[in-house]
Amino acid sequence: MDANEPREQGTGWSQFGATPPAAGGFPRRDTIVMEQPPPPPPAPPKKPFYGGKAVAGLALAAAAIGGGIVGGAVVNAFQPDPVSVTTTTNPGAPSPVFKTASSDLTVAEVAAKVQPSVVMIQGQSGEGSGVVLSEDGLILTNNHVVVGAGQGGGQMTVKFSDGKTAKASVVGTDPATDLAVIRAEGASGLTKATLGDSDQLKVGDDVLAIGSPLGLDGSVTRGIVSALDRTLTVGGEQRRQLPPGWGQEQQGQSEEPTTIGGAIQTDASINPGNSGGALVNAAGELIGINTAIASEAAGGGVGFAIPVNTAKQVADQLISSGKVTHAFLGVSVTDATGDVPGALIREITAGSPAEKAGLRQGDLITKINDKAVDGGDTVVGQVRGFKPGQAVKITYMRDGQAHDATVTLVEKK
Repeated sequence: MDANEPREQGTGWSQFGATPPAAGGFPRRDTIVMEQPPPPPPAPPKKPFYGGKAVAGLALAAAAIGGGIVGGAVVNAFQPDPVSVTTTTNPGAPSPVFKTASSDLTVAEVAAKVQPSVVMIQGQSGEGSGVVLSEDGLILTNNHVVVGAGQGGGQMTVKFSDGKTAKASVVGTDPATDLAVIRAEGASGLTKATLGDSDQLKVGDDVLAIGSPLGLDGSVTRGIVSALDRTLTVGGEQRRQLPPGWGQEQQGQSEEPTTIGGAIQTDASINPGNSGGALVNAAGELIGINTAIASEAAGGGVGFAIPVNTAKQVADQLISSGKVTHAFLGVSVTDATGDVPGALIREITAGSPAEKAGLRQGDLITKINDKAVDGGDTVVGQVRGFKPGQAVKITYMRDGQAHDATVTLVEKK
């Protein structure tokens, strides 16, 4: 596997098990519901229930099928939750609470602030979400949303929070980061999103996810940042789609897999159709673009978002030139086997930055810029997050000894 290309599927270890979260879907409602085990006997000890693992991609959602689907926004205030349960001699004393770091806005106030900046993207086959970048109609979304919405030669349409619609055209796409920019035609006076700083995020920070899950535009869910700097592989599955008027499912086009590094993990409820939508902090600042989900069973799971700092870098290049430059290391890697985790170098590209820095076939990469490497996916994701010309420290094992090398990355041709 080339460190600048998607790693081979079906081999090696993944933090998500045998099946990684997959973008694509059209709609992805095929999350597996495992058969329920018989209830435990009444006598103790009770046996815990472990649901079988299933993974669902966060992708475009076709129009909701059947009745009984209810959508709504979370309207509870960002009231701090108790830190812990404690006893006190004064029954009237307040419980200990979290401090509010970003602002004193309620969930309803943050939702009202951000919703005008989030749009639904509609195509012939389904819907996704997007975030307004400029008053004249530039919109940031996922590449797989654009690919899906444009299937069959259909015209993309953007639906704004006030119910108005506009046709949209593609400005540029970057499959390597699963990001894209489109433009709403004839738009003016739009409310653009306020961009935050994803590098300042901490595990436990309050977040809201805003988008169009299952075709329910303007939906808001609340959660926290449950982990940072995740590496995930999305795509690489045969997608299913529903034609207009639904009916029988058909096989869609298969997407090429891509590996994304530095992803934000959140427990805010995210479903098919949230792709390309906003993940915002308690101040209403955009800190991520919702992209994928991993689920144990239908109706639950964790979501993943591309950090806004990465998204902004990619969007700026797409807007200015319609394409994105990516860094090149020049190694093919695979997951290590044995007691030491890492990525084993299988091949070195002649004349590459890796070769010039002294790396060799058989070296075991264990860290990149002091970030531990768990396997090949970590190397791919990290390299994609760097810029050409950036100097990167790589720690590797050779003959049982640890070594450091400084590699200056170049532009991938």
